[in-house]
Amino acid sequence: MGAGGEDRLLAWLRKQPGTELLGDDTAFLPPTDGSWRATVDSQIEGVHFPAGLEPSILARRLLQVNLSDLAASGGLSDAAGGAAPAYALVALSTPEGFDHHSFFAALLDECAATGVRLAGGDLARSPTLAATLTLLAPLPPGARGLHRRDARAGDRLWVGGTLGESGAGRLLAARGARLTSDAAPLPEGLGRPPALARAARRAVERHLRPRAQLALGRWLAGRARAAAMDLSDGLARDLPRLAAASEVGARVEAETLPLAEGFGALCDALGRDPIDLALAGGEDYVLLFSLPPDEAPPDDFGCTEIGEVTQGGEPVLVRDGSPHPWPETGWDHLEP
Repeated sequence: MGAGGEDRLLAWLRKQPGTELLGDDTAFLPPTDGSWRATVDSQIEGVHFPAGLEPSILARRLLQVNLSDLAASGGLSDAAGGAAPAYALVALSTPEGFDHHSFFAALLDECAATGVRLAGGDLARSPTLAATLTLLAPLPPGARGLHRRDARAGDRLWVGGTLGESGAGRLLAARGARLTSDAAPLPEGLGRPPALARAARRAVERHLRPRAQLALGRWLAGRARAAAMDLSDGLARDLPRLAAASEVGARVEAETLPLAEGFGALCDALGRDPIDLALAGGEDYVLLFSLPPDEAPPDDFGCTEIGEVTQGGEPVLVRDGSPHPWPETGWDHLEP
């Protein structure tokens, strides 16, 4: 940014709404009662998002993937009702020419829409674009924290939305698809029939613009018992984590996995099996949760029951009426 670029950016940032907590070397947060939660997540160019992604899209994605962790632990307080908001700390390392103003304008806008306040962070120059966000948030008043450990045999397993669409969006982005005003962000070679184009655009949107299920998390936190986690690494990778934490097994019906409209045709064009992508695509950012058999989430949340919690042993996938070993696929942050 040139000589004094950091000071100029910070001077501009301090004039923006929602930055009153920005301090000097530290942020001083007001006291609050109750339990606090903390989460941190990174977005790295070429790993979590394609090169050339607009800074405004990156900023919103960065916040939403962190908020998804808070959704899985109980949602957020209603800051407008007088409860303490969540606080964000952002570390941003950027190459020369990065549009910091666009990034922070979008981040502040997304923070304001979700009850988060930017409290501080760090800026650095780097050959690779990387953004890390830390969120600190109290539990909503009267809510209990959601955990993975509270599933019991006989509970029903649910997911909060469709699966695999973000994985398809990632494949499209890797082939050159971008979010533009074009109604059909398909790479050359896949064809552009209208239905396929719509499915492709929704998939790219789902991948680059996830939305944390905060309202569903708040509802689950009000239940007498529920286990929950967010699906970031794919159902195939994440379900065994919930089962292990609760010391239970699971049985999932492949035919019940919720798929988006046009997803099957899109998978055909990509040369991928829809069920396999639904299991292993990753970055769905919907909640996986269990509830006692006499409870079900409100229809407004768009949840789908996909199976049941069992006494123990490895999870089982039932496909075409036959049980199969649980697939060992999905995203691993430490494997290439």
